[in-house]
Amino acid sequence: MRLTAETLSARRGEDLIFKDISFDLGAGEALVLTGRNGSGKSTLLRVVAGLLHPETGRVTWHSDAAESGMRAAEACHYLGHRNAMKAELSVSENLSFWKSFFGNFEGGTGLSAAEAAEAVGLGGIAHLPFGYLSAGQQRRIAFAKLLVSHRPVWILDEPTAALDASAERVFTDLIKAHLAEGGILLAATHQPLGLENAKELKMAGFAGVMEESW
Repeated sequence: MRLTAETLSARRGEDLIFKDISFDLGAGEALVLTGRNGSGKSTLLRVVAGLLHPETGRVTWHSDAAESGMRAAEACHYLGHRNAMKAELSVSENLSFWKSFFGNFEGGTGLSAAEAAEAVGLGGIAHLPFGYLSAGQQRRIAFAKLLVSHRPVWILDEPTAALDASAERVFTDLIKAHLAEGGILLAATHQPLGLENAKELKMAGFAGVMEESW
């Protein structure tokens, strides 16, 4: 299986954010986006995840089982800055909702809500309302959302934000396990994720560039 981006360009409003971004990732490979704030890291992740339309270029997914014309976004989990959880629902109820909503992509099966909460070290508080949790605990549960339904591609935007060192190690171990099982990772971060052999793409940004320059 392969996730491929070809000559992607994107703009937000009147500003060109980046142009001519290409990469090709196979099973077990990771690409880490680095660069200053405003350089286009989050925008690129959202384009690959299918949340924003590119100005130019395309993102494609290739696998033996993929249907012709299938959108690459269908193979992706996206974890952005927001946790996408209902504060009044319990941790278990939130995770069970996402498990039912997403289902499983071909080639794998997700964990149960209880197993996913345990995997991020919070199995003992899965009965509590999500809104009662600390910011770090909420981020852990947002990551557990990736575990309840199988997707071969994880797209993570600053995944370790609000986490202490022990939680960062838990996340790194889960990411390494995902890659070891043949998964693909695309992540934007200011902090090292502790991944060996990860590719790096440094985003420079083109915000405010005049139209004539491209």
